[in-house]
Amino acid sequence: MKHNDTTIFSSYERNPSLYDEIFDKNGNVQKTYETLFDLYGKHTIEDYVNLNSKAKASFFNQGITFQVYNEKTTQEKIFPFDLFPRIIHPEEWDIIERGAIQRSKALNLFLWDIYHEKKIIRQGIIPMELISSSANYLHQMINIDPPGGIYNHISGTDIIKHNDGAYYVLEDNIRCPSGVSYVICNRTALKRALFGVFNHYQTYSVTNYAENLLDLLETTKPKGVDIPNCVVITPGMYNSAFYEHSYLAKTMGVELVEGRDLFVENDFVYMKTIHGPQKVDVIYRRIDDLFLDPLEFRADSALGVPGLFAAYKKGNVTLANAPGTGVADDKAVYTYMPEIIKYYLNEEPILNNVHTYHCSRPDELNYVLENIDKLVIKPVDEAGGYGISIGNRLTKKEIEEVKEQVKENPRKYVAQPIMSLSVHPTYIEDNESFEQRHVDLRTFTVLGKDKEFVLKGGLTRVALQKGNLIVNSSQGGGSKDTWVLKK
Repeated sequence: MKHNDTTIFSSYERNPSLYDEIFDKNGNVQKTYETLFDLYGKHTIEDYVNLNSKAKASFFNQGITFQVYNEKTTQEKIFPFDLFPRIIHPEEWDIIERGAIQRSKALNLFLWDIYHEKKIIRQGIIPMELISSSANYLHQMINIDPPGGIYNHISGTDIIKHNDGAYYVLEDNIRCPSGVSYVICNRTALKRALFGVFNHYQTYSVTNYAENLLDLLETTKPKGVDIPNCVVITPGMYNSAFYEHSYLAKTMGVELVEGRDLFVENDFVYMKTIHGPQKVDVIYRRIDDLFLDPLEFRADSALGVPGLFAAYKKGNVTLANAPGTGVADDKAVYTYMPEIIKYYLNEEPILNNVHTYHCSRPDELNYVLENIDKLVIKPVDEAGGYGISIGNRLTKKEIEEVKEQVKENPRKYVAQPIMSLSVHPTYIEDNESFEQRHVDLRTFTVLGKDKEFVLKGGLTRVALQKGNLIVNSSQGGGSKDTWVLKK
């Protein structure tokens, strides 16, 4: 493949040991990408710098930002966005979508079971200790039947393409998976900057997420409610995902509220309005479990609503996702996903798990301690890429420190082989050139009562630092628009 020296791909270097989604092993552009490659290849670097600045301005003007927390400060940043999209074939998407639904359904049945009869534990498939020691297992949820029988209304499944060309699930996120607003904004920004490219491909829309989310949330309304009143509850404007909370409320056409806007009377939830109190039936919550209700959980929480959990227990309000779902996205539970799928659905897993070592098992702990340099060590209950150690990046001193951490609390850690995530050409602003960067995909699955929906696209996250495997925005990652082609 010859590149013209002035074009944006002229300096693109391929590392043949990595799985490049655009180029085959011989360096030829994959058929799916040929048209796109030609369209982008007509731009000079100068054109592209201008287009990129336009896209950044569009994000800035819409307030599409997120917060990065560190020890000293909180910084608000524009979400880094790459204008060169990722394309997924209909056949590949079919596997991803069916696999995401399968996992979401199995996790929902698992949650029902561990808060009710605990059959999977009694039959010795999963040890009780694993559940009871999870920081996210809420004893307050035992024997509570969530409206519609749904715990994980919204699930985010993090999927990678390995250098063997197969898809693997890295983790399941079912507490408060975030990022869907960026999927929609990425599409809008790309259409504004390069509208013409969409004329050459038949891609699924991603702008139908909010209406599907609202529709499915309404199916899990409390008994006796005809037309449910839904709201989105946020911790407030200083939360890292506040942009997303406000965006989803606006696009669903529902109120965005904080804890202080709601109150509970006679075990029903009401919203304060200028026309007097208005009953609330479904709450899409972006507040962590322990802050939901100061009467039930953390007494010092100013974010929650006193009495909310009592209303929930009575079945008078739906909370999405249900409290206590975090026990199922514990990375130690992830290791049992193949068994969970077989047990509840009597099916083989559609998507592979990454082989995972459980540090709470003595023989696996020994293996991990002896092979840290070849493994990724992850805390089981952290999100956002925090606390992860990639063995081959550590100094000898750091390896010893990680060993001590793991030995101190083995239940808190799992380890996985260092997977070779696929790479995708990505525009690197500092060098004004396209370079290979690792990518993953977060899909968004919504479960309703007897209905489900997967957004045909999802968030392709990009590790912007060279060679980095951690794609989370909180760790300096960016994103791309993701096109699922129509058959």
